[in-house]
Amino acid sequence: VNTEELAEELGMLPGTVSSDSDVMAELIASELAKSPEESSDRRALERAMLAVLPRLRGAFSVVAMDEGHVIGVRDPNGFRPLCLGKLPNGWVLASESPALDVVGAHLVRELEPGEMIIIDATGYRSVRAFEPELVDPKLCLFEFVYFARPDTRLYGQSVHQARVRMGESLADQAPVDADLVMGVPESGIPAAEGFARRSGIPFGQGLVKNRYIGRTFIAPNQEMRALGVRMKLNPLRDNIAGRRLIVVDDSIVRGTTTRAMVSMLREAGALEIHMRISSPPYKWPCFYGMDTGSRGELLAANMSVDEIREYLNVDSLSYLTLDRLLNSTGAVGAGFCDACLTGSYPVPIPESLSKDVLELPSDKPVHVSGFASLLDVDAGHPAQSPLDLMNTEESLDGN
Repeated sequence: VNTEELAEELGMLPGTVSSDSDVMAELIASELAKSPEESSDRRALERAMLAVLPRLRGAFSVVAMDEGHVIGVRDPNGFRPLCLGKLPNGWVLASESPALDVVGAHLVRELEPGEMIIIDATGYRSVRAFEPELVDPKLCLFEFVYFARPDTRLYGQSVHQARVRMGESLADQAPVDADLVMGVPESGIPAAEGFARRSGIPFGQGLVKNRYIGRTFIAPNQEMRALGVRMKLNPLRDNIAGRRLIVVDDSIVRGTTTRAMVSMLREAGALEIHMRISSPPYKWPCFYGMDTGSRGELLAANMSVDEIREYLNVDSLSYLTLDRLLNSTGAVGAGFCDACLTGSYPVPIPESLSKDVLELPSDKPVHVSGFASLLDVDAGHPAQSPLDLMNTEESLDGN
């Protein structure tokens, strides 16, 4: 979150780079350049990284290498995952454990928050890259809800099974009579299976996903997100027509996907649609690696649950509570970041923080101009509210 400060310190002009990874690489290169006579030292990269890492604030999992080493490190909060795997003749680092299966490695363990692993020809060793008082585990809770692959293991727990438990808990919390439980592909499906299992209502497929379309909530603008939904999902009319549906999804961020999806289900003949969300309302923007937009774009930051139900045109709506979500992970007490749900940010956010800090001068007006406008829907240049966007969506999906 201190990218702008570090870029200015390095003299990097806005627009010359577009990623904070570039800033990190420049910091390491600058550190190596301080002692060129030691550049051939086999531990030069390790020492440079140990000098740079304490200056970085925020979320990062990094892998770097030189001629003889592969080095991996997690930030002291462990916002994002990183794991160590063993090959028959070596070692491997990956952000998620399924990647190990692809290369024929087996999972050894997850790196701990603030830990650095140095791999060389002799094996690996572990180094603590941060002072102990800085280490405070805060894995992103949405890794369990949405971001991670279902076959990933986090905090030693199966992500798929955690999502199934979320659905089971949701069925206990918000039961409803219906004919079919369906999940929104892909990450809503395990929770839908759990809901169906606990409720006794049959589970079935109601939507077919186009596997060539990516995540619509991170598309660059509202028009592309709304259009992307129609390209991404298509209803199975034979399973939908004349039925009361329980539709389970992992989250509602801006509401674009959900609203367009509900419209498609109505057009396909659904009698009733009961939305069940396997996480609490998403109310606050993420500053730790995910571009979820300003608070003015987040549906739950601007509407009550009943207003969201009306906006989405569903018969009922319920979100899983935070305590039930945490229990479903199977890792209660392990340490999670839930800032997007509670507004409690583990690492303080600079007032000037903007996703555009590397692209534009800090004093030039931008659509999302900084931390204040990201959090305050009444700021000088707020993003459109979901209500303002209704006309835009209607022109695209005919709802």
